[in-house]
Amino acid sequence: MRTLSGIQPTGNLHLGNYLGAIRNWVRMQDEMPGDKLYFLADLHAISMPHVPSELTANTRAMTAALVACGIDTDRSLLFNQARVPAHAELQWLLNGTARLGWLNRMTQFKDKSGKNRESASAALYTYPVLQAADVLLYQTTHVPVGEDQKQHLELARDVAQKFNNDYASEDAPVFTLPEPIIPAGLARIMSLRDGTAKMSKSDPSDMSRINLTDDADTMMQKIRKAKTDPEVLPSEADGLEGRPEARNLVGIYAALADTSVDAVLRDHAGQGFGAFKPALGELLIETLGPINTRFIALKDDIAALDAILDKGAEKARVLAKPTLDAAYAALGLCR
Repeated sequence: MRTLSGIQPTGNLHLGNYLGAIRNWVRMQDEMPGDKLYFLADLHAISMPHVPSELTANTRAMTAALVACGIDTDRSLLFNQARVPAHAELQWLLNGTARLGWLNRMTQFKDKSGKNRESASAALYTYPVLQAADVLLYQTTHVPVGEDQKQHLELARDVAQKFNNDYASEDAPVFTLPEPIIPAGLARIMSLRDGTAKMSKSDPSDMSRINLTDDADTMMQKIRKAKTDPEVLPSEADGLEGRPEARNLVGIYAALADTSVDAVLRDHAGQGFGAFKPALGELLIETLGPINTRFIALKDDIAALDAILDKGAEKARVLAKPTLDAAYAALGLCR
């Protein structure tokens, strides 16, 4: 069994990243057998306009944040794509198998390119083929995915199946078809300013999110100023219907406490947000405080961060080589 996950190094991690993905990655180290590969998708990041110096800094900062969250580099591989050239090589090889019709159906290109698609980069259009290469390169058996990434994993499976059918024998396929893992009870964390929008690092308002780099005072201030409504908390989850901001804050509390929304409401029913917000803030500080301390201790140690990425990349290159070699051979390319 081999599990792989990636994240773009486009800025600081926030609470939504942590509760929606990173905490699950950390738990998988103990709860799932086999190899764990976690990578920073810096090759994906150049599909959109970016500042090169910021990409370098963000890659290292994201490495520090993941280690601070609990990714153990003695038990898992942590690396960035740019240190493993096989990602880009395999993408090109797979471009011959991927079909325009498949890429035309990808909703992320439509969302990110907006109305001016003619000026979008070719990299943004072929982004899903690089994602397929990321997964297929390591004979990955399982990929944790949210609802927004299921389409990309399906394309990876389509590419793998067609490549195997076209260039390999049935009893000796080049690629493993990966299976999705949709973790139960993953938290969907919304903006502190708008309970109908996901918490996002691209939101221009820093008050909309809790960054993992925020100190205790900043976290408490953001929770106190989070948008709410004047009603008290109900005793059951059904009572949050039509109250997106209230549902979001209760959901954050439940995710942090690793309990259910109904359990949180049983303890806090009848309270107004003047009482609930400080309790939520304290829980947030208790959970993220140690992560913040570890992050600050590591974030400026460039040598240590590069050593972590080099260590993971060295192992990743070894794992990737047999698959890349097999793909070249299957296509009849003389090397």
